[in-house]
Amino acid sequence: MKPEPPPRLWPGEIYDTLKSVGVRQVAFVPDAGHTQLISSCHADPDMKAVSLTTEEEGIAMLSGAWLGGDRGVLLMQSSGVGNCINMLSIVTHCRIPLLMLVTMRGEWGEFNPWQLHMGQSTPKVLEAAGVFVQRADAADEVAQVTYAAAQLAFSSNTPVAVLLSQRLLGFKDWSK
Repeated sequence: MKPEPPPRLWPGEIYDTLKSVGVRQVAFVPDAGHTQLISSCHADPDMKAVSLTTEEEGIAMLSGAWLGGDRGVLLMQSSGVGNCINMLSIVTHCRIPLLMLVTMRGEWGEFNPWQLHMGQSTPKVLEAAGVFVQRADAADEVAQVTYAAAQLAFSSNTPVAVLLSQRLLGFKDWSK
């Protein structure tokens, strides 16, 4: 039996950062890269974590949260970014802050060819839609990048995406 890998520390650092900036609502499409963070948010009685059927629902949910006085975050995988393009116009034109944490696919060590094109296009697609894009490639920078992105989103009323690189998430070897 293969031993369980030790838990990664950076999802806990993201959780702590989200708490420190006052995030109370978490919208997510289930994703292995966000598992630890989602579990922490579900366990927190001061956070409302909502599983979505598709990513653009999260933009609507978090827009409503903002209008109701709550801060939120949208957790998704890069393959879901394309689902959000039309909805991003709402937050851009209405100047509603949107913080997105995007686990990347289609990069280092990708095993699924269907993930390649959207993974490689994600930063360009987000930028073309008016989203400020920041990236974390190493565990020791995740909390700082997330904090800076949250400050930008919530102080400027603008959409900001933090791309969590596939190298950060780890290599999946399906050849064995």
